[in-house]
Amino acid sequence: MSENETILELKSVSKSYGSGHTAVEAVRSVDLAISRGEIVLIMGPSGSGKTTMLSMAGGLLAPTSGEIVMSGQPLSGLDSRGISQLRLRQVGFVFQAFNLLAGLSALENVALVMNLAGRHDGTVERDSRALLSRLGLEKRLSHVPADLSGGEKQRVALARALANDPPLILADEPTGNLDSKSGREVMDLLVELAREENKAVVIVTHDPRIIDIADRVLWLEDGLLAPAKPQSITS
Repeated sequence: MSENETILELKSVSKSYGSGHTAVEAVRSVDLAISRGEIVLIMGPSGSGKTTMLSMAGGLLAPTSGEIVMSGQPLSGLDSRGISQLRLRQVGFVFQAFNLLAGLSALENVALVMNLAGRHDGTVERDSRALLSRLGLEKRLSHVPADLSGGEKQRVALARALANDPPLILADEPTGNLDSKSGREVMDLLVELAREENKAVVIVTHDPRIIDIADRVLWLEDGLLAPAKPQSITS
C-alpha cells in the first residue's frame, strides 16, 4: 500500500430526511478524499450534518445520492452484510459516549472486535493486551467500563478502534465527554499511532483546542463542506 493511498472518497454525497416540501437536506453534494497518513478535522455548528456525514463515510448510513468509496470499493455495490464486513476490517470508530460493552472488561472489549473479524486463536488476547498496554492501560485490563475514568474509557475505545488494524479511523466528538487534559492526551495518542502506522483519521469535533493536530480543517454548515476559515473556528 502506498503512503498516499486514497482510503476514503465521498463523491457528490447528499443525505435527505423526509420527502416533498418537508424534506430536509442534511448533507449536500459533499466531495471529499482522505489519504493514508492524513488527519482531517471536520468542524461546524450543531445540527450542521457532521455526524450524518461521518456515519455515511463509515458505511453506517446510506446516502440519498452520491457514492462512498472505501479502500477502492464502492459501497453501492455491496449488500448490508458486505458493507458490515468491509467496515469491520477497514474502519475503526471512536465515539463521544465510548460505546463500550458494560459487562466486558477492557481486554474483552478489544478482543471482541478481533473475534468479530474472524480471529479466535491465541494471538487475540496477546494483541489486545499489547494494544491496551501501548495506550497506558496495562494495569486496567480486567476493569469493566464502570471502574474506568473517562479518559481510560476513551483509550479502551481507541484500542478497540485499532484492533483490526484498519487503515481508516473515524472519530465523532472523541473529546466531548473528557476534561481538557484527558481529551488532549487521547488525541495526542491517536495522532501518534496514526502517524506511526500511516492511517487516515477523520475527526468530527467542536473543540478548537485540537486544531493543531490536523493536516486539514474543514467546515460543514447547512450541509455544505468547505475549508475552514480561521474566524469560523474561533467564533
